[in-house]
Formats: sequence, C-alpha cells, structure tokens
Amino acid sequence: MDTSDFVVGQRWVSHSDSGLGLGIVTEVSGRRVTLGFPAADEERTYAIDNAPLSRVVFQIGEQIETFDGEAFTVRAVEDLGGVLLYHADDGGETLQQISEVKLTSVVNFSAPHQRLFAGQFDRNGAFRLRVASMQHLDRLRGSPAQGLIGARTQHLPHQIHIAHEVASRFAPRVLLADEVGLGKTIEAGLIVHYQLHTERARRVLIVVPDSLVHQWLVEMLRRFNLRFTIIDQDHYVSDYDSDDIELERDNPFEAEQLVLCSLDFLTRNRSAQQDVADADWDLLVVDEAHHLAWSPESASPEYQLIERLADQVRGLLLLTATPEQVGVASHFARLRLLDPARFHDLEAFQRQEQDYERINQVVRGLLDNPGPPDADQQTTLRAWLGDELDTLLATEQPVQAIVDALLDRHGTGRVLFRNTRAAIQGFPQRQPEPVPLACPELYHERRDSRHGLTPETGRDDEEWLAADPRVAWLEQTLTALKKEKVVVICAHAETAMALEVYLQLRAGIRSAAFHEHLSLVERDRAAAYFGETEQGAQALICSEIGSEGRNFQFAHHLVLFDLPENPDLLEQRIGRLDRIGQAETIRIHIPYLQGTVQERQFRWFHEGLNAFAESCAVGVAVKETVATQWQAVIDGEGDLDALVAASHDEAQRLRALLHSGRDALIELNSCRRPQAEALIARIEEEEAPERVRDFMMEAFDILGVDVEDHSEHADILKPSEQRNTGHVPDLPEDGLTVTWNRQQALEREDMAFMSWEHPLVAGVLESVTTTDLGKAALASMSVKGVAPGTLMLEALFKVHCPAPAALQLSRYLPLSPLRLLVDVNGRDLSEILPHDRLNGLCSNIRRRTAQAVVPKVRAEVETMVDHAETLADGHLESLREQSQKRVRAFFEPEIRRLEALQRANPAIRDEEVAFFRDQLAASEEALARATLSLEGIRVIVTS
Repeated sequence: MDTSDFVVGQRWVSHSDSGLGLGIVTEVSGRRVTLGFPAADEERTYAIDNAPLSRVVFQIGEQIETFDGEAFTVRAVEDLGGVLLYHADDGGETLQQISEVKLTSVVNFSAPHQRLFAGQFDRNGAFRLRVASMQHLDRLRGSPAQGLIGARTQHLPHQIHIAHEVASRFAPRVLLADEVGLGKTIEAGLIVHYQLHTERARRVLIVVPDSLVHQWLVEMLRRFNLRFTIIDQDHYVSDYDSDDIELERDNPFEAEQLVLCSLDFLTRNRSAQQDVADADWDLLVVDEAHHLAWSPESASPEYQLIERLADQVRGLLLLTATPEQVGVASHFARLRLLDPARFHDLEAFQRQEQDYERINQVVRGLLDNPGPPDADQQTTLRAWLGDELDTLLATEQPVQAIVDALLDRHGTGRVLFRNTRAAIQGFPQRQPEPVPLACPELYHERRDSRHGLTPETGRDDEEWLAADPRVAWLEQTLTALKKEKVVVICAHAETAMALEVYLQLRAGIRSAAFHEHLSLVERDRAAAYFGETEQGAQALICSEIGSEGRNFQFAHHLVLFDLPENPDLLEQRIGRLDRIGQAETIRIHIPYLQGTVQERQFRWFHEGLNAFAESCAVGVAVKETVATQWQAVIDGEGDLDALVAASHDEAQRLRALLHSGRDALIELNSCRRPQAEALIARIEEEEAPERVRDFMMEAFDILGVDVEDHSEHADILKPSEQRNTGHVPDLPEDGLTVTWNRQQALEREDMAFMSWEHPLVAGVLESVTTTDLGKAALASMSVKGVAPGTLMLEALFKVHCPAPAALQLSRYLPLSPLRLLVDVNGRDLSEILPHDRLNGLCSNIRRRTAQAVVPKVRAEVETMVDHAETLADGHLESLREQSQKRVRAFFEPEIRRLEALQRANPAIRDEEVAFFRDQLAASEEALARATLSLEGIRVIVTS
C-alpha cells in the first residue's frame, strides 16, 4: 500500500475495530494517514504500510444512506480522482449523485461478501462453527424431542408422556392429578420448559402455598434452568392497600416474564390481586389445587382469585394428588376452572359419570381379547362412535384405534391426567412399625377427645417433654439409628420446635427444625443441612407443612410423632419418602399412647384403611361414609371394632370401583407406555452427550473459554483473557463446573448439566447464528492437480421466512441450511468436496496476507456469489413444497380429529378447532413467502 491508495474524502473501515464505523480520510502526510470516525467521535492516525483498513466501495444494487438519513440504491459508480461518486435512486424518476463524502458514518456490513470486502472476516474455525451451529439448530428444531432434552430429570415414561401430550397442545388446560410421589412438579416443569423453549408461552405465573414457594423456585432453576422471580409483600408498601390513597406505581407483575408467588399472599393483598389480574399471562400453574374450596352455594376467596385468573389466561395447569377423593363436588370445582363451558352443571356431571363404568367395561373387554370386536360389542360401540366405527375397524390395529377414540371422546380424559402407583412400577415397600406406649397421667383427661391426638398442645414444654414416653422413645430410636437419616413429622410447629431443642441440647443429636415460623430461606437451610451426608443433621423435625411438596426420598425412616385426622394428610406425610426412585423399604415408626384416641386412630388407619402399608387413595371417601361412627369412636363412645370392619369393607368396595371405573380409563390415557418409550429413545438419541461436548469444545476454543478437566464426564469452564465478549453470556466470571452426563447430573446437583437446551449451549447456538461471527472467512488449500491461485467459494444459505413465533414454522421449515461449493465458472463442487473433507484440507491465511488478497479477488468473489445464489434458487421451490406438505400433514388430520371429537365430546372448544384452521392458513401463507438468504461464505485459494 502506498500513499496513492489514500485520498482525502475516501471512506475506509477499520477491520481491527469495526465499532468505529465508517471512517473518512482527513489527511495524508508522508507515510501516515489520518482518518476521522464521526460515529465514534474519534480520530486515528496509521502508518500507511500496515494500516488495518479496508476500502469501502458499494456495488450496483446495494443500499447506501446519507448522513441526513436518506436511503438510495446504487445504480452506477464513478471514480473522480480517487473519490467515488454514486449515481443512485430513491424511487424517483431521476438518479441522484451522492459523493461518498456524504455517506453516513454508521454502517453495518451484514452481507457476508460485504464483510469480506470490508476486511471484517474471521478465521476458518469461526466459519466451521457457524455451519455446525446451523446444522445443530436445524436438527433440534425439527425434532419431536424438542423442549424435553434439557431437564435434569429421570426419563420416566408417565412423566414424558404427559409432558409431551400436554405441552404440545395449544393453550393447554389440564388437571395433573398423579398420586403422591409420581412427580407432578416435574411434569409441570417439563410442560413449562417445553412451552417456553418452543415459544408457545413467554409469560408464566406459578401460584403455590406459602410453604412451597422457595422449593418451586429452586426446583425450576435446578431441574429446568428456569429463573423465576418471587413477588411477595416486600414488593408492596402498606399505602398500596389504602382505599383513600392512590399512588402512581409500576405493576411488579409486568416487570418479569416468569413469576412465582404464594396463594396466601395474593389472597391477602388487594393491590397484588389487581396487579396480577392486569398482567397478561400465557400460562398459569396452581399447585395443591385441592385447597381451593368450592360448593354450588359459595366459593372461598382463594377459589375466586384463581377463577378470575383462569378466565384470563390461555393455558392453565392445576396440580393435586387428590382429584376426586375429597368428593365429586370438589373435583367438579377444579374441572370448571379448566373449562367452565364444558363443566357448568354439577348434576349433569354426576349423571355423565354413571356412563364411565360401562365404557370402561367395553374397553377392558377389547383389550383382554385382541381379536376384532364381536357383534354385540360393535352394537354397543356404534352407539358411542356412530359411523366412525367402520373407519376404525378398517385400520391396521382396530382395537387400539377404537380404544383411542373412546378415550378421546368421552369423560374427562382430555383434561385430567392421573397415574396411580398400581399402574406405575418402581415404588418401595412400606413397613409399618407400631410402638404402643403407656399413657402418662399428664394426658389422662385428653384420652377421649380429638385433642388427644396431640395431647402436648398447650402444655408447658418442660412438663410434657419430661412426661411424654414418645420423647424418650424418640431419643432412644435416633441413637440406635445414628447412621440413618430420619424424618419426624408432628402436627404443630410448637411441638417440632420443642423436640428439636430437646434433641440438640439434651440428647446431643444433630437435628434441624422445619416449620411455618421459619422464613423460606431458613426452611431451605434446614432441608439442606438434613440432606448433607457427612456432617448434616440426622433428624429433620417437621411440623405439618413438612408433609406437602418436599421430597426426602434419600431417607427411609419416618417417625409419625402423632397422627392426623385426615387420611389424605397421612398419605401426604408418608409421600415425602415414598416416591418413585426410593431405593429402600420405608420403615414407618408409629409411637402411640395406649388406651387413648391415638390408639383408636392408629387402628382405624391400619386395620380399617391399610393406610400405612399401602397408598390409600380412598381414605377421605371412606371417612365421609363412616363419619358418624368415626366421630363416636374418637369421642370414646363408639364401637371401634365395628368402625374398623365397616371402613375395611367400604375401602375394598371403593378400591374395586376405582379399578373398574373412571380411574382405569384415565390411566390408559395418562401413560401410553409404547409411545412414551419411543419418545424417550428419541430424546436420548438426540441429547447425544459426546456430540454436545465436541461442539461446545470447538465453540469454547473460538469464543475464548478455558476448559479444565474435572473428572470423568465433567469439566470446569472459565472465561479466558481472549474471551469473545457476548457470545457466552451465561458463563459466570468465576467459572462453572459442568457435567455432560445425565446420570452424573442427577447425582451431583452442584454441577450444571450441559445439554442442547441448557441456556449456555442454547445461547451459543443462538448467538453464533444471529450475529456476524463466521459470516466471512478466507482459507488456503493445497490439492494435487489443481493449479495454484484457483478460487472456490463455499456458501452457506438458510431459509428466511418472517412469521410470528407462535406459528412454530421451524417444525415444518427449519433453518434448512444449504451448503454449496462453486468455482468462478459456476460449477457445483459440493458433492466432490463435502464440508467435513474440505475442513481437513483448508488452513488459515495470515491476516496481513489475506488483507492484500481480498481486493485482488473481489471481482471473482462477486461472480461466485452470483453463481451460488442462482444454484440456491433452484433448491428453494422444493423446500417450499416439502414444508407445505409437512404443515398440511400435521394440521389437516388434527382438524378432522377435533371436528369429529367435538361432535361427541363438548370438552373440545370451538376456539381450539378455529385455532388449528387459522394456524394452517397462516402457515401456508408464510411458507409461500420463504426465501433463501446467504449466511456465510468461505473463499478458498489454492496454493
């Protein structure tokens, strides 16, 4: 480069600091040149022989903009003494003459060849990373496993089936009612993760009991990498609840996309109720929904609040382990939150329930006899399915097709998912260990009333701790089990606090208290202390709140210091340990005082309901039936043996009904094991930990992340000094320990689980494909038989189809990256030299050499870009046709199915059918406008 290359008024760009914008030569003196950069308000002087600058020349057809904001299209370029004059049009009849001096200094070279000519090109590795990123994104976005890959969970068929079935719906509104221990929280988290990852939802509100707020926060982050914000009373001042003071303030619920709050807080705070209703939500999740009280005559404030929100949100997930056991009216109340148009009349709902057993009998008969249905069965089936029966009989698997149709069209199978322990394997045995103890004189007056269930209530701590034989027994038992973790549950916080102090100070036993008087953070600390294997607490002393939501399956000893009145509450207590994945038999220690109400309640639970040895789903219903007898026995006036016998018979009857009635139908729909196992196999094939790690190691090398070996399947990631800022935003400054193995991630919660859907990996994929990294590269290649100086262009195209994210067009028309290799004569060499082989042959060119080469090959590169774009256009029509076929193949059968369903099952809403018709029309229209855009080039020079 000599001084004749620079002329005052020319526009140049710095390829070492593109943020300076477009520079203008202001002075050429000797062997130095000075440029002003108005966009950055800076001036730089360079040595002419090594200035990191590239001449900016806009070509015919390109867009230019003047400093006063006017836009033009270049039609001709004239060189006037080294300064360019552009003949350009703005859509008018005459061309305008624009000197390059008048061009705006804010410039962004987005087209790959523009970046190359401006000297803003990268090394080979960046181009390889761009190609790999697009290929991976293309595969992942078109996979049925999308949205289900990144969770730190076991792949359990019933959870995966529910998550995929529900999350793939438009605006899912369902009741997740798996029995205790089957993982409703995980199912809800998978659904939320799927909906967010596929952009079907963007704003999510989770409402839970106060005692579970922090647990949900931790679970969503730990298992699904979802960062929810807790909104509570701290976001409000007392003035907000004043009727006569109006303050200008922001709505805290609108400031965050993912919000978690307690039902208690929302019910108490009127301002928060209004704010949460004013905010726009895509998905609402409500845990422990059985606490929402409703009757035809009245509804609790909690129910009214959730009903108000449910009327406004598109998607709604209700979670409860006791769907109908608390009574048909309560069950109906939750269903009407999901679809008030379908479930509007309690009496009509009760009448419909009477048909479910008949349908179930037919379904069972079909499944038990794999041959085609006989004449009598066909007559019965035709009454339910009409002429559609003939179509179903003609399918390859008629019995399965008929069963699927019945499940789809009748009952609550579309809105209710319930898996039972009887249907899902993997639960531990329960071993009740009753401990009868003599009743101390201190409690004699409470022997025959329900207060005797917790006789220590209201007593002086020193008094009852000294006299109660359960305390001495607990101390002895913990001492004998000193190497075991033990969960102790009692009804009241005061009892838990007194026991914990006694064990710590008097008995020297490491213990932690867990009760409602602790803050959420303090409760989590107590649970974490109990969870530590080396120096952690041996015993966790819980009040009743310890029986809801928490998971202590690493322990297998449970002490029931007292017994609740409600059978479901007993099941909740045992369910903290009795969960799928529990590896040991659960030993349930039940100390009770002989001759008191405690003994009578124990015998009712044990002999009448068998509630200690087996999960009891019918306890509340039995109690309602024998309520008068039970109350008399509790008061010391009734016949205990008669109560036990009546309860046993009623429990047997209800269990038989549940087995033969509605639950059996719902179970068939809640876990379709063959489909679930096929999906799990696809998820595990797609997550491919070795492939994730290989890709990320290449990305880390280019983006400036140091990797240190930690152990097998694990590494330590740290930002390097040469970090490529912005491409790895989720990497902490102090580093991150990661594992690439799912099993290790389940065992080591201190390690981040790297999957294709982890925010760090997904962020790299998104960043590389949406920024200019790797858009242009220059490489050299030595191949025998090819003359030195031969040029080739490797071009990368992707489908560009502007459309609303809600259409999810990537499922039918993913990025579809198209890679072409051409020479200056327009020959397509793509198959002769595939991308992977070409990578092995190419090497980097020194930057200074490359800067000298680019201006000399500009004309040839422009010619090759034209050739590549012409070849790419030939692929576009076939891509459009394939995508149109895929979108019709998805939507048309679904529309036909929903229309058929709607004729028999009013649970299918009009808006669901209309939604799919509108989606099909909008998708076809958008796909017809799809184009191919050039996303990257690599110029290859043979040597």
